Amino acid sequence: MITINENFLNLQNNYLFSTIAKKVDDFKLKNPEKKIIKLGIGDVTRPIAPVVLEAMHKAIDEQGNLETFRGYGPEQGYEFLREKIAEFDYARRGVKISPDEIFVSDGAKCDCGNIGDILGTDNVVAITDPVYPVYLDTNVMSGRSGNYNNKTGKYEKIIYIPVTAENNFIPEFPKEIPDMIYLCFPNNPTGTTLSKEELKKWVDYARKNKILILFDSAYEIFISEENVPHTIYEIDGAKEVAIEFRSFSKTAGFTGLRCAYTVIPKELKVYTKQGKEVNLISLWDRRQGTKFNGVSYPVQRGAEAIYSEEGQKQIKENILYYMNNAKIIKEGLQEAGYTVYGGKNAPYIWLKIPSGLTSWEFFDKLLNEVNVVGTPGVGFGPSGEGYFRLTAFGTKENTIEAIERIKNMK
Repeated sequence: MITINENFLNLQNNYLFSTIAKKVDDFKLKNPEKKIIKLGIGDVTRPIAPVVLEAMHKAIDEQGNLETFRGYGPEQGYEFLREKIAEFDYARRGVKISPDEIFVSDGAKCDCGNIGDILGTDNVVAITDPVYPVYLDTNVMSGRSGNYNNKTGKYEKIIYIPVTAENNFIPEFPKEIPDMIYLCFPNNPTGTTLSKEELKKWVDYARKNKILILFDSAYEIFISEENVPHTIYEIDGAKEVAIEFRSFSKTAGFTGLRCAYTVIPKELKVYTKQGKEVNLISLWDRRQGTKFNGVSYPVQRGAEAIYSEEGQKQIKENILYYMNNAKIIKEGLQEAGYTVYGGKNAPYIWLKIPSGLTSWEFFDKLLNEVNVVGTPGVGFGPSGEGYFRLTAFGTKENTIEAIERIKNMK
């Protein structure tokens, strides 16, 4: 008799964004004449930068030439891209990361989930709350969560670290010491950040307690303030305890092209149950070599192109466009009397919803009354209840219209 991985039965409801899509589709079916403005899912709307397209066209042409054709590429990523990443994203910030510590993949979302393949299922996991759903769901799938408590909205074996207005969105050390902890800064969904001093506390805590930090910095390019670290490796000692996930999805509009990378320093050690040290990089290299065939050559050439002078100029124009949208949303909501957070170092605005409404009720109110789609905060965790996320990835015209609709909502 064939059996299943019963951990999947512990997943609650559908994936957040699938639920939103179903609600929106149902509304459209009943109201085909309505113009819906989507500020929910963090998908980009600006076209791929011309310099990226040019590089990809050239790479595709190479595939049609007998002398330049390429078949399987290295599972870890082509050297030309890994060298550019090491130079531009790290060396220019005073951080030494070698190309062979960088693993190119088809998405930070994939890597955040797949990393669990090489980590023990008995590890105690800590997540900030609210948090990007993939961190939680993939650990539920792996059996690290325990049973779900319907009353609390939490899994019994997961440590939830509240990150709310009450603690200025700065996570505090949990009472129970975890084995692995997910940190995402600039944060999705709250749009908030940690200073170098605050992040150093977590690095020191991890070093003291032999904790692995899984650091998601997919929104690093949106940072505009000083003293906000662009990489966790700006903090002394972080290479001993932290993996960093990065993505070209929001950086260069690669949500449809799929390209990202994960950094695993050689200094990073993990342990067997007997306490023997193991280099984590060797395990990830083996995992990727076995279960992943690499990102396509044309896409990696496109990613390489963003590191050119013209590439940097073009992608930053798009970043400024999105952050101007964030400013429009934040200022418009503040004028309407909402309390809002984020929108300065990240493309997300986290707003406090009116009292008396749950976050799903507020979602329905926006959809039905003004035809605007956002993301209910509770979808990111129990501490997200009472909040709502809007993204700055729409067009400027739609962003302005959506905020005017919300401002006029009764």
